[in-house]
Amino acid sequence: MAVPMLLFGGLAIGLLGCAGSSDDEASAPEATATATTEAASAATTAPASTTEAMAAPLVPLEVAQIPGDPKDFSVSALRQGADAPLLPDPLIDPAEIISGGPPPDGIPPIDSPDFERASEVGWLEPQEAVVTINLGGDARAYPTQVMIWHEIVNDTVNGEAVTVTYCPLCNSAIGYYRQLDGRTFTFGTSGRLYNSSLVMYDRQTESLWTHFTGQAVAGELTGAQLELIPVATVSFETFVAEHPDGLVLSRPVGSGRSYGSNPYAGYDDPDGSPILFLGTPDPRLGAQTRVVAIRHGGEGVAVVLDALAAEGVIATEVGGVTAVAFHLPGTATPIQDSQVAFGRDVGGTGVFNATVDGQVLTFSRKADAASSAGIGAFTDDQTGSTWTVLGRAVDGPLAGTLLEPIEHLDTFWFAASAFDPDIEIIGGP
Repeated sequence: MAVPMLLFGGLAIGLLGCAGSSDDEASAPEATATATTEAASAATTAPASTTEAMAAPLVPLEVAQIPGDPKDFSVSALRQGADAPLLPDPLIDPAEIISGGPPPDGIPPIDSPDFERASEVGWLEPQEAVVTINLGGDARAYPTQVMIWHEIVNDTVNGEAVTVTYCPLCNSAIGYYRQLDGRTFTFGTSGRLYNSSLVMYDRQTESLWTHFTGQAVAGELTGAQLELIPVATVSFETFVAEHPDGLVLSRPVGSGRSYGSNPYAGYDDPDGSPILFLGTPDPRLGAQTRVVAIRHGGEGVAVVLDALAAEGVIATEVGGVTAVAFHLPGTATPIQDSQVAFGRDVGGTGVFNATVDGQVLTFSRKADAASSAGIGAFTDDQTGSTWTVLGRAVDGPLAGTLLEPIEHLDTFWFAASAFDPDIEIIGGP
């Protein structure tokens, strides 16, 4: 049988980037073809010459990178299996770690990222989604039109070794510190999935890690947990308005990828079904309902995105703090239209600790905050200060104050509930 659209996209990536892969890798499983396979084929094989020419940064910005430690001579869960002899017992059933099509690094991570100054970028549409991180004032944006083809960036931000990841199948962006127990790791794509979510591997021990939790589930490092970094997915317009001097990940030149096109066209469908998901979706919500999964202090809640979009602001208790979720219209989903920039408007979100100087603030979205063009779209009732979706006060008594970000994911319900079956729903039917 023909491979469905999503797997076709994955296979195309693998064929473009899997030089040096081993011959014993599993081939992509067969599945029912979708009506959009042909469209995905066209997207994944579109000529790259035009986009590559546009991708060349006007003024390349070099960032000193912290390299990973040397490779260990350990038993490889990646090459020899999650339950290979001499390895610790895996945390999950190895049969549930399945092939997604490409071999290891067939979807090639970016290890030496180049950047451009945000105010000088001319190849992103205002509404395009970017994954943002801000460590100590070093603000970065990783466009989803790049991340969708690479999924992992090993980077150094404000002198910290970090990894930023994006998984199109579970619709989630997550950041991690890649230093653990005195060692520095770099990560690659394993070509495998767990709960329809990216499975990473570290190049030092070739242990397997779940993208969704940042935990090693098989291999020498089984049980190790990476420290998560709060990231947000917002529009490019929002990022550049707040961080004109911030850095934007460039499109790698010579990669053969058709940046701007979406090999997962049609996937972001509230009535759709996840691909390569072996479990039974939690029936409390539709499997591909968009939620904001907030994780803090060992607890988690899932805020239904439609409810958050309607309210603008929703506050809830999570892990001993009052967390406030903001929603601002104006960000396109990258995995609906054949072009990343032109998916429907799902908005951008930010989640923060609502406490400032010992006082819990209550917030509302301004009535005229209709798009990502409006900086200062939120206000607090206690001081009347105005705030951005990225948690910075831009006017009023608290101007210059930054809210403490809380780790969260813009993701699909099936993934949020698969990794946390007891997760509470906020704003559900």
